[in-house]
Amino acid sequence: MKPIRLELESRENAILHPRAARSANARRERAEKPSPVRTEFQRDRDRILHSKSFRRLKHKTQVFISPEGDHYRTRLTHTLELSQIARTIARALNLNEDLTEAIALGHDLGHTPFGHIGEAVLDKLCAGGFRHYEQSLRVVDKLENDGQGLNLTREVRDGILKHSKGQGEVIPRDRKLLPLTLEGQIVRLTDMIAYVNHDIDDAKRAGIISNSDLPESSRRLLGTKYNRRIDTIVIDVIEETLENGLEMIAMSPPVFAELLKLRAFLFQNVYFREERLVEKQEIREVLMAIHAHVSRFSGKFINPYPVGDSVARRTIDFIAGMTDNYALNLYERIRK
Repeated sequence: MKPIRLELESRENAILHPRAARSANARRERAEKPSPVRTEFQRDRDRILHSKSFRRLKHKTQVFISPEGDHYRTRLTHTLELSQIARTIARALNLNEDLTEAIALGHDLGHTPFGHIGEAVLDKLCAGGFRHYEQSLRVVDKLENDGQGLNLTREVRDGILKHSKGQGEVIPRDRKLLPLTLEGQIVRLTDMIAYVNHDIDDAKRAGIISNSDLPESSRRLLGTKYNRRIDTIVIDVIEETLENGLEMIAMSPPVFAELLKLRAFLFQNVYFREERLVEKQEIREVLMAIHAHVSRFSGKFINPYPVGDSVARRTIDFIAGMTDNYALNLYERIRK
C-alpha cells in the first residue's frame, strides 16, 4: 500500500502554487525516518503543538498583565488568532497551509513572562542582548525535549527566526531579511495584523482608548470594528499578492500606511503610556530579584542543558521560559 504521506506530497505538487514550499523538499538538521501518514511540515506543527513551551503560552502576557477580566488576550490566544489569519491567507493564495501553521504556532515560543516589558529586562541581563525571536529558535533547537530539541525543518526554523520586526521594517527593502518562504512571509506580516487589531480590541475593553481616539483615516479606510479591520486587511493582502504574481507577500500602500499608523498609535497610547511606567518598574524588580536568586542557587533551578552553555545563559533560558504566575510565585518565595 502506498504511504498516505506520499499521496499528500503528490497532492501538494498538483494543487499548490509553483512558488509554494513543498513538504517533500523539507530537510532537517538530523535525518529522520519519514512518517507514513504525515508530511514533514505536519510533523513540525504537531511537535510544536505538543511542546511544553507551547502550553506555557496560555499564562504569558500579551499586553495586559494579570487583567481582572477573562477576555483579554494572552500570548497563546495571540498565537492562535495569528495562525487563523495566516492560514486564511495561505489557503487563498494556494500556498502550504501546514508550513504556515507550523511557523505561526512556533513563532513566540521564546517570549518572556510579562510580554515586551519582560523582554526589555532580559535584554539588559543577557550578554549580547535578548530577542524573543532568537530565543524561540533556541527553544525549538536546544531547549525542548529535555535538551534534544524538536529537530524542525529548515523552513519552519527560518520562519520562526525571521517573524519579528519590532518597530522596524515589516517588509524590509533588503530581501535577505525576509523569510525564505512565502509562508514565512505571511506569518511575518500577519503577526502585526493580529496584534495591532486585537490589542486595540483589548485596550478598548480596558477603557484605555475608544474608537474615537483611533486615527480618523484608519477608521475611514479600515473600519472601526475588529472583524471589519481584519477582513479589509486580509483581503488587501491577498489581492495585492496575487497582483504581483506571488513575487512576495504584500499589502497595498494605502492599507499598509494605515496599519503602520495604528501600530504607532498603540506604541504611544497603550504599550508605552505613562501609567505603565510603575508597572514596568515593578516587573523589573521581580525579574531582577529572580535573576539574582537563581544565579546564586543555580543548582536548584536551571537545567544542565544545553551542554557547553554557561550558567549565566541557562539562567536566562530558565527565566524566559517562566509564565507570569510562576515568576510572581517564585518572587514571593524569594522575599520570605
